[in-house]
Amino acid sequence: MERKILHKLSLWKHSENRKPLILQGARQTGKTYIINYFGGKEYQETVYCNFEREKTLASIFSNLSPKEILPKLETLKRQKIYPEKTLIIFDEIQACPEALTSLKYFCEEAPEYHITALGSLLGVSVNRGENSFPVGKVEFLEMFPMDFEEFLWAKNENLLAQKIRQSFEDDSPLDTALHEYALKLYKEYLFVGGMPAAVSDFVKNGNPNLAAVINADILAAYQNDMGKYNKQSEIPKTKLVYANISTQLAKENKKFQYKYIKHGGRASEFENAIEWVCLAGIASRVYRLEQIMLPLRAYRSDTDFKFYMSDTGLCCQAQDILYNDVMFSSPLLSNFLGGLTENYVFSQLRANGFEAYYWTNNSQAEVDFVIRTKDGIIPVEVKAAANVGAKSLGMFVSKFSPPYSIRISAKNFGMENNIKSVPLYAVFCIKE
Repeated sequence: MERKILHKLSLWKHSENRKPLILQGARQTGKTYIINYFGGKEYQETVYCNFEREKTLASIFSNLSPKEILPKLETLKRQKIYPEKTLIIFDEIQACPEALTSLKYFCEEAPEYHITALGSLLGVSVNRGENSFPVGKVEFLEMFPMDFEEFLWAKNENLLAQKIRQSFEDDSPLDTALHEYALKLYKEYLFVGGMPAAVSDFVKNGNPNLAAVINADILAAYQNDMGKYNKQSEIPKTKLVYANISTQLAKENKKFQYKYIKHGGRASEFENAIEWVCLAGIASRVYRLEQIMLPLRAYRSDTDFKFYMSDTGLCCQAQDILYNDVMFSSPLLSNFLGGLTENYVFSQLRANGFEAYYWTNNSQAEVDFVIRTKDGIIPVEVKAAANVGAKSLGMFVSKFSPPYSIRISAKNFGMENNIKSVPLYAVFCIKE
């Protein structure tokens, strides 16, 4: 399946100032597959090392000099390693601290060798002081679940993706039949999600229930991971926090509240657990803005945030949501569907590089997301259906006069009253 990150990997390969590359992202987002695919496509040879599976690899890093490491690696892997022509892959690098540290010396002493390092829990292990980090000597890319456009590509709907992009640029309605079809595919994506294994199975078999089984297995793997690089006392708290994210999406007030995790729960009790799931890449916080001023990060409230899972398919599976519930917008699902839709929008924005926030006005109004584009600070209102009442958006516009606003809903493309209407299936078009 085609992934957008391949273009970024190609830019890295041909960069004049290339450094060793660390590809981060949650487990099961496709890091190992895509880097091996990239190696097979772009290089004459690929040397793959997995430090969790191949424990003997650690022994070759007793001396961190590339001149010492490379001959030993060639012997162990029975492969010749050529500058510029061989891609060296260090997978699960957090399991070998010395290999992580060696990236500094590859950068300084052997930049002609192309090295990529992967780590599903690298952020957690580094933050917990398990590994020394080669600060300033590496480049970073982050891999996310497949966005909706990649989902369309997987289903051979490339032409539809092109038409969606054109309508977004022109603010012109998509043909009604195509609009309805795109909304149907969007609902499929909402349930299946963007984890490559689930998408691949769904495209192959057309059975959403099989995709749900795959997502359940991924959730179980995440639960197992919570025992790694984590204090024993924090493991049950981490599991409670992660399970509670999707539960709180059904609340009318989407601000994350500790009292729903545990009666009398406090921030101090769960802050380490929340940090763990964020560093693992399986969930993200969206902070409330106290003021609409630049830089946005300086005016965020660190105590008020909304919490979203990394993938809507996992979110549905965590709450035992059925395929037909989503496809036919069951009235009994209305509250949760609103939160799930917000989760979807955030995941698409994040995959496009946005750091999103939200805004409230003394409980009188709330704008779901606030982002910064080349045009300025833009408010984003999200609706799960075609109902587009926008009182909160109007209050934001009156108070801060943004260059325009974005309303994401089931309505077709258009521009009216300086509000850009973006259908739910077209969030991937919004760029920085």
